[in-house]
Amino acid sequence: MNSNSSPMIVTASIYALLVLIWAATPLAIVWSVAEVHSMWVLIIRYLGASILAIAILALMRNPLPFDHTSLKSYVAGSLNLIGAQLFIYLAANYLTSGLMALIFGLSPLIAGLIGHVILKTHKLVWLQWLGMAVAVGGLTFVFADSAESNVNPWGVVLMIISMISYISSIFWVKHINAPLKPMSQATGSLIISSLGSLLLVPFIWSSFPTQMPSMQALFGFGFTMILSSIVAMLCYFWLIRRLAASTVSLSNVMTPIIALILGATLNHEHISSHAVLGIGIVMFGIVMYFWKEWREQYFAQ
Repeated sequence: MNSNSSPMIVTASIYALLVLIWAATPLAIVWSVAEVHSMWVLIIRYLGASILAIAILALMRNPLPFDHTSLKSYVAGSLNLIGAQLFIYLAANYLTSGLMALIFGLSPLIAGLIGHVILKTHKLVWLQWLGMAVAVGGLTFVFADSAESNVNPWGVVLMIISMISYISSIFWVKHINAPLKPMSQATGSLIISSLGSLLLVPFIWSSFPTQMPSMQALFGFGFTMILSSIVAMLCYFWLIRRLAASTVSLSNVMTPIIALILGATLNHEHISSHAVLGIGIVMFGIVMYFWKEWREQYFAQ
């Protein structure tokens, strides 16, 4: 093994870990809300993740500034956390983990549409427009047989709101452009998210958990608190500094497929043959959308 292969193996391992965490997160959410009120799960997740993040930040000796610009950036980042995740946890009561991952996999397409139509930050080419149309058509095909596919319209609406919150957070953080280290940004956003989640307590106090959840639910708690909120975040920021955006975007194709497999094998989630065809069409649309970027990155040389 030569010296050049070692960094490549490390990068590939971190990339694989990130994809697996993202793919398993919807299932972990479904498991964690099966026995405990979804909003209590959210509160516990962010309080625990905030404590862990503060400890990691101290070990890394990174600053956590509280100037006006930094605070604005933390609030913007929290829109991705407490904003997007709030609706994902609510959607978990209506959708399977695989379908949640599939819908959220369309977020880069929605971000591209917002960037083109509203923010005018970049221009979409005809293949990307076609890819969007194909992906939406495939999603419609999945939902057409909702009784067999366990697709609840309320869950779809909640996931769309979640995607809008997630995308808005990305654009807002970039617009603020605070000079923060990734871990500082993440920790500040987690703190704001945990404080924001406490505002829900008066409305859900009557649903306070009174007994110990099952091991499966506890595993879901721990997974989302440690791996989804901390480890995945560190992997993501590590990768975007070292890989092209087109390479990172490949995860949007892999994650929903792995999530569907995990949901079917570990949670006995049924996906009809009708839905499988629709899922394949969605994946093909996503590939079409990213094809120009991938071709320029890998085949233009």
